[in-house]
Amino acid sequence: MKKILLLSVLIVVCLGTAPRKITWVAIGDSITYLNDHQEQTGNRVTKGYLTLITERHPQVSYINKGYNGWTSVNIADKIETLELTPADVYTIFLGTNDWWQGKPLGTYTNYKDDTGSGTVYGAFRVITNKLRSLNKKAKIILITPMQRGDFVYINNSKNNAFGSYKLKNEQSLEQFANAIVEIGKEDKMPVVDLYHNSGMTLEKMVHFKKLREPGTDTYTDFKYPDYTNVPFDPEKDAYPYPEESIYMTYDGLHPSDEGYRIIADMLEAKWKRLR
Repeated sequence: MKKILLLSVLIVVCLGTAPRKITWVAIGDSITYLNDHQEQTGNRVTKGYLTLITERHPQVSYINKGYNGWTSVNIADKIETLELTPADVYTIFLGTNDWWQGKPLGTYTNYKDDTGSGTVYGAFRVITNKLRSLNKKAKIILITPMQRGDFVYINNSKNNAFGSYKLKNEQSLEQFANAIVEIGKEDKMPVVDLYHNSGMTLEKMVHFKKLREPGTDTYTDFKYPDYTNVPFDPEKDAYPYPEESIYMTYDGLHPSDEGYRIIADMLEAKWKRLR
């Protein structure tokens, strides 16, 4: 009888200390989407930040709601069609496409007064409202956009964009990052501030960009900021980011394995339930 009682106690103790299952819905753009589509990175990425987190913490299971090229405004406008489900934790990793597509940023008043998806601030309110309607006790973690160098899509060089060292539509990418920081501060949501605190700076996006010396057929490895003054012709020039150029990104914009590791580390630090 004593052995049976002791065994029962051990079972109860073991069950009581088992990690509670955590469901995580990750909302984002291509940086989130590519976690499960490495073939679209030319297989330059091994593991994205979702995989890294769930490998470290097997009690966590994720649902990838990343959409290539989408903005916070897109997400807000289509929020009722995305089949979002109740979860314990939601992450929102958006902003870089809002900047590139010239979406109006707005002000915190648009977020506070819930003015709709006409601005980025308002779009974030639409998104957070929806998540809280699904689970009012869920943890919502915001992630700012990272800095970005010159992007050239590995599968189509005609798809390219300049980096965050210049304004787009008279707005800086840092303004969008600051907006997300402000939303988190005012609405008491933790923020993973990749733009300011990750160390993924313009100088570290890539080791170099391989470009032709102007007026010649000679290719040179240009570092930042030198490459910003050298033209790239997607019709004639070779892809400018060979594998040896990979640093924090593999194409000037999307994280490499090292970049994803930094994102996972910083997210883990803000995700208190994992500690």
